[in-house]
Amino acid sequence: MEFLYEYGVFAAKAITWVVAIAVVIALVAGTASRQKRGGDKLEIEDLSADLRRQQRQLQMATANNDSERKTLKQQFKQAAKAEKKQTEVGARLYVLDFKGSMDANEVSGLSREVTGLLQLAKAGDEVLVRLESGGGVVHGYGLGAAELARLKQKGLHLTVAVDKVAASGGYMMACVAERIIAAPFAIVGSIGVVAQMPNFNKFLKGKDIDVELHTAGAYKRTLTLFGENDDEGRAKFREELEVIHHRFKDFIAKNRPALALDKVATGEHWLATDAKDLGLVDELSTSSEYLLAQSEHKRVIRLHFTPKQSLKHKLGYAAELGVSRAISKLMEAGQRPFS
Repeated sequence: MEFLYEYGVFAAKAITWVVAIAVVIALVAGTASRQKRGGDKLEIEDLSADLRRQQRQLQMATANNDSERKTLKQQFKQAAKAEKKQTEVGARLYVLDFKGSMDANEVSGLSREVTGLLQLAKAGDEVLVRLESGGGVVHGYGLGAAELARLKQKGLHLTVAVDKVAASGGYMMACVAERIIAAPFAIVGSIGVVAQMPNFNKFLKGKDIDVELHTAGAYKRTLTLFGENDDEGRAKFREELEVIHHRFKDFIAKNRPALALDKVATGEHWLATDAKDLGLVDELSTSSEYLLAQSEHKRVIRLHFTPKQSLKHKLGYAAELGVSRAISKLMEAGQRPFS
C-alpha cells in the first residue's frame, strides 16, 4: 500500500506538471497570435448612466410592493426620454484618472487621454482629473502638468480632485486646475525638491578598487556613486536643486497667485483641512461626492487609456498563473492521494 501511495503521488505530480506546461504553451501561442491584432485602447464609460442605473436598481429592490414597483417603472420610462434629450444637448463632465508613480511613466497614458479628449470635448465642457501621487522625477511631472495645461488652453474648465495625496510633483500637476477639491484627510503640498544617493567610494578603497571617471565639462558630473565627491561638487549639486525649487515656486505662483509662497513652499505637507486655510485647495469634498452632485445636471463620461501589454508581460503573467495552479494541484494531490 505504501508503494501505491507513493506511486499515486508521483503520478499526480507528473500529470499536474504536464498539464501546467501545456497550459503555459497554449497561453503563449494564444498571446502570440493576438499580439498583432491587439493594440492600445481609449475606453469610454458613461458614469452618469451607471449612477442612474444603480439608483433605479436600489429603488426597485427596496420598493414596498408590486404596485410601487410598477409606478417606479413608469417614472423611469418617462425620465429616460428626458435624459435622452439632455445627453444630446446638455453639458458634459469628462473624467480622467491619474495615479502617478516615482518615475511618472503614467504620463504617457495621460497624454493619450488628453489628446482623445481634445478631439471629443467642446469649449466650456468641464474635465475632472482624479489625481493621486506623492511626486517623483521633475521632468516627468513637469510633462504631466503641461499635458493638463493643454485642456485649459482649449477652453475646457479643469478641476482636480485629490482623495488621498497630491504632493510635490503631484501638487505641481494639481495646481494647473482652476479648482482643487480634496478629501479632508488627503495629503497636499510638499512644494520642495529632494535628491539623495549612496556613495561607495570608501568601501571600494577598502577593497583596493579604484574607480576612474572622465568627463568633459567642469560640472558634467557633480556627485557620483563610486567616485570621491568633493565640496565643490556638493555645492554645485545643491545649487541645481535650488534652481529647480525656484522654478517650482514660480510655476505654483503663476497658477495660484493668491498663495503665500513663503508659508507653503517649505517642503512641508498638510492635511487638506489645513491646506484649505492656506489656499492650497479650494473645497473639501471627495471625488465621489462631487461626481454624484454633477451627474444630476451633466452627462459624466470617463476616458481611460489602456496600453497594449507586451508579449513579455503576458508570458510572465501566464507563467506565474501556470505555476500557481500547478502548486495548488500538487497540494490537493498530496492531501487526497486515494479515495
